[in-house]
Amino acid sequence: MNRIVRPGAMAFAGLFLVMTAGSLTGCNSNQGADVDTIDRRRDAIQRGIGGRTQPSDSGLFGPGGLFGSRDDKKKGLDEPGIAVNAFLWRASLDTVSFMPLASADPFGGTIITDWYSPPESPNERMKVQITILDRDLRADGVRASVFRQTGGNRGWVDASVDPRTSLELENQILTRARQLRIAQTGQ
Repeated sequence: MNRIVRPGAMAFAGLFLVMTAGSLTGCNSNQGADVDTIDRRRDAIQRGIGGRTQPSDSGLFGPGGLFGSRDDKKKGLDEPGIAVNAFLWRASLDTVSFMPLASADPFGGTIITDWYSPPESPNERMKVQITILDRDLRADGVRASVFRQTGGNRGWVDASVDPRTSLELENQILTRARQLRIAQTGQ
């Protein structure tokens, strides 16, 4: 005997089972748990994966929590959710502000510009990718890659870039980051 099942009936039955299981699981409580078991659980949670002891403020989403700790704010990590140094991030955006942005990912620390043609040389265009590698304001915490093409109406051809260009761009970003840090902290 074949039964016809409405498409929504299966989804409703599944949802009902999940909700029932969830509510029954909530009925279990620690009324009979001894203090040693609770202490061991708390210790295991604090140690985390691999047995490494976590800082006492490593709550929601890692050290400093979702909104950062006071130590993070002193280091320039005052923006919630940003996994890179805020001074380097702002300095990078300031440094390439004359170029159109293709993408900016504060969680991954990557800024990619779109192609930019300087007004004085319309047959040349360039593109920049900046990667912030660290949460600390360090000289090796930023990497810049510059791409260049020449041509124009007939098509664009990749051209070589002087290796010093990327280094100079990184130095400009670091200088701007130091200026921002001094302006904010006075140090």
